[in-house]
Amino acid sequence: MQISRQEILKRLNAQIKVNGHIIGVAAGSGMTTKYSVLGGADIILALSAGRFRQMGRASLGCYLCYSNSNEIVMDFASRELMPLLQDTPILFGLNATDPCLSLPEFILHIKKSGFDGINNWPTVGLIDGKFREALEEEGISYRQEIEAIRIAHEQGLFTLAFVFDAWQAEQMLKAGADIICAHLGLTTGGVLGAKKVQSLDRGRRFAQQIFDTCNQIRPGAIKMVYGGPIKSSIDARYFYDNSACQGFVGGSSFERIPAEKAILNTTKSFKISQSAEEENSLMKVLNGQAQDYDYVEFIKEHIINHYDEPIYLSELALAAHVSPSYLSAKFKRIVGCSFTEYLIRFRMNKAGDFLRETSHARWEGSGAGWLWRLYPIH
Repeated sequence: MQISRQEILKRLNAQIKVNGHIIGVAAGSGMTTKYSVLGGADIILALSAGRFRQMGRASLGCYLCYSNSNEIVMDFASRELMPLLQDTPILFGLNATDPCLSLPEFILHIKKSGFDGINNWPTVGLIDGKFREALEEEGISYRQEIEAIRIAHEQGLFTLAFVFDAWQAEQMLKAGADIICAHLGLTTGGVLGAKKVQSLDRGRRFAQQIFDTCNQIRPGAIKMVYGGPIKSSIDARYFYDNSACQGFVGGSSFERIPAEKAILNTTKSFKISQSAEEENSLMKVLNGQAQDYDYVEFIKEHIINHYDEPIYLSELALAAHVSPSYLSAKFKRIVGCSFTEYLIRFRMNKAGDFLRETSHARWEGSGAGWLWRLYPIH
């Protein structure tokens, strides 16, 4: 049964109030959809990129004319996804620049097919350079995506807009978008992931510029981020704690990367007598087999487990068999801020959570001494 725009907004805002954030999953199969919903996904996005991931191909495959993006989505989402979704909104990934479409008619068809809303994907916003200029000259532009969001809004559909700068955010808000999602580029990590990606902190600053525009024009709009350097819950938490971000939309983070790891490690475990535990970042680092990202994950995991104890980069470097300067440089290059800055932010956010959850009467026996012991200045 189709869920109304008002009902979706009511549910999402309630979830943000209770949980602090919401989750959207870009699914390319019924299996991903089924278990994402069981895991607590608030929205399902049916995107052609997901279908290419299921083929073992990179998400960018949906940008080339291997097949029609809108036909792919209508076909697999209607057959595989919608029958599994009893009470979770599903959004149609609409390629608004398809020259064979009448947008008003096709969006009405999307609505009659039972979808609860739309999202502008594939999007021209991910393209730049001379190719982007050539597309614009031919009338293939982001403005068509803005128009699609406007039409869908007028037809009563829920709308989630991928945006790439403040101007696009402003135009999408004026068109009626319910969610403004700062798109940080394709997700890094794994075998098929993007090889070049901005750091977490640079992505955070970029997203906050877009969120500032939202707060100026329509503060009530839901603010989310997608992709880029975010490939784990730890990365997403960094955005929740240090920006106005209210949710995360992921495709590869939920669908591709977990499957790559699980299938690879399970197959290896049958092939050779070796525990899958040896594949995690901690063991890789301690065994001297780590790559750059493993060092960063090693540090993040250590901070999560030991934030209330003294933590020294020199000791972590010693355990990882690398120099402190090398480890510091790798961390800053990938995360976008120094180890010390990241540690202070994490602890301050933990302290804020602790203070909000602990009453004054319970203060003495709460074990709060680590707050003063670890950072008396802050």
